[in-house]
Amino acid sequence: MNFLTNVLYWISTGFLIPVIIFLILSFVWALLMLGSFYGIYMQRLRFKNNMRTVMEKIRTKKVKQFNFLKETYVEGGFRTAIKEASASGWHPVHSEKILADFETAGEKELEASRVLMRLGPMLGLMGTLIPMGPALVGLAAGDITSMALNMQVAFSTTVIGIFCGAAGFITQLVKKRWFVEDVNNLQYIFDLATSETK
Repeated sequence: MNFLTNVLYWISTGFLIPVIIFLILSFVWALLMLGSFYGIYMQRLRFKNNMRTVMEKIRTKKVKQFNFLKETYVEGGFRTAIKEASASGWHPVHSEKILADFETAGEKELEASRVLMRLGPMLGLMGTLIPMGPALVGLAAGDITSMALNMQVAFSTTVIGIFCGAAGFITQLVKKRWFVEDVNNLQYIFDLATSETK
């Protein structure tokens, strides 16, 4: 029995270094994601104001006569979708395919935030629990220094894991709202263009 428990202990403690490495990489990833998110947020402020103007104009002007790329600022996948739909003559079948591709691309973009949102806390929890074993061993042996070092690692990994999870959660939440807004706007524009052909 002691042999089995020792094997489990060695295996679990052996995971500590890989977990710390992955946590550091996740932390760097979270910082890069937040930096990219801030840049996109600044673009979205401009994009949102222009889209409000566009929606007002196309109520009185035919979609097929409206030059989206010239008269307003559009960016990224939204720009590509408008460009492709315009090139296809706003054909309903092509528009549906373009919208489906846009939704697929949006879901793919959200995956990174979702992975970080789940992976960060999991790594943080592993990084918390693994040093607790050696910390308890140190406490039982009266080695307070060893216990303190292990507890320091445990709490540090918890904080970093929660930070990574929070970064993933916030970016995923806001990006999803942007994505839904874009899909609704595209659907509205495509429906208007389709109705003009009837």
